[in-house]
Amino acid sequence: QVHLVESGGGLVQAGGSLRLSCAASGTILSINTMGWYRQAPGKQRDVVAVISSGGSTNYADSVKGRFTISRDSAKKTVYLQMNSLKPEDTAVYYCNLNQRRWGRDMDYWGKGTQVTVSS
Repeated sequence: QVHLVESGGGLVQAGGSLRLSCAASGTILSINTMGWYRQAPGKQRDVVAVISSGGSTNYADSVKGRFTISRDSAKKTVYLQMNSLKPEDTAVYYCNLNQRRWGRDMDYWGKGTQVTVSS
């Protein structure tokens, strides 16, 4: 079993910053990636940023230059620094961990943290 606990969400004005954290615990053997996804009301869940076990990163075009994903491997924690926030960034942000187990890649999700950006 893998548990992911997000923190750091909240209400911020447009142009402000927030830092999300996600701590992973449980049976974690071979992480492929950790990342952040978001889901706005009435929309599908979309990828925001992902970091691989090797440290390479990928971002959604909408957040490039504003968001930075990082990790502390020893703490099994991933962070999302969000700057220059816009109202359209408002969503529930979910932490994801993908690891290899039993010969297949498995996804685990946190419960999500709300980010609200006011105009």
